[in-house]
Amino acid sequence: MANLKEIRIRLNSVKSTRQITSAMKMVSAAKLRKAQDSILQLRPFYIKLHDIIKQVNAGIEEGHENIFSRTTDTGRVLIVVITSNRGLCGAFNSNIVKKAILTINGQYSAAYKAGKIDIIAIGKKGADQLKAKNYRVAATYHQLFDKLNFDQTVQLANSLMNDFVQEKYGIIKLIYNQFRNAAVQEVAEEFYLPILHSQETEDKYESRLDYIYEPSDIEILDEMIPYTLRVQLFRALLESNASEHGARMTAMHKATDNATELIKELELNYNKARQASITGEILEIVGGAEALKE
Repeated sequence: MANLKEIRIRLNSVKSTRQITSAMKMVSAAKLRKAQDSILQLRPFYIKLHDIIKQVNAGIEEGHENIFSRTTDTGRVLIVVITSNRGLCGAFNSNIVKKAILTINGQYSAAYKAGKIDIIAIGKKGADQLKAKNYRVAATYHQLFDKLNFDQTVQLANSLMNDFVQEKYGIIKLIYNQFRNAAVQEVAEEFYLPILHSQETEDKYESRLDYIYEPSDIEILDEMIPYTLRVQLFRALLESNASEHGARMTAMHKATDNATELIKELELNYNKARQASITGEILEIVGGAEALKE
């Protein structure tokens, strides 16, 4: 059994750690409320934008293809990996990195072996982990999470759209954590470009093609699709931001509970050691008294 001084030092250390994790939990909870409100407000708007685009697209004459929905045979793929700038949030970042590596080595293994895959990392932790695993990161955008707003996101979205239009990449994908609640975040992998429209969607709006559009439906799509793509990237960042705070709050809650249990165990060991020490001292005194009587 460790001596009293060692137990006391460790006990004080665990108590200090519990104070830190408890404070971080409260900070993350406060940030989570704000981040959760932002994403919950944006989701209906984003869904409605997509709904309008699908409805208008269903009425476009066959043969017309928007520049953002065309497929090219460049063979080059861009993976946008969205993580956080800070750690202490459980498996939040590592899950994204694992998914990115699985996608690269699985679905796009041929392109990766041919050197036709680029990675953009939004968040320091994702960039660091990918580099540590010898994956080349073409660009990083850590500053987006310093002050997350739509205007900053527009610059990156415009750059991605420009790369696609100039056929630098044939496919652009986003990998990020989708927010469900404070305790649950789901890894999402979705196409950013090209825009995909399913036959099911076209069938859904087939009976609603009696609208008269002003300006024309093609002009509406040409204006709305770039805007929707900007909103889509911003939504992914908001989802990741809310997920990060939820994951950190949950991780710090567990860490605080674990520290509390450890403190109880250390206090029990400390009391046992103290009792053993006192008992030993009493036995020494009694033994000394008995020796003096002899």
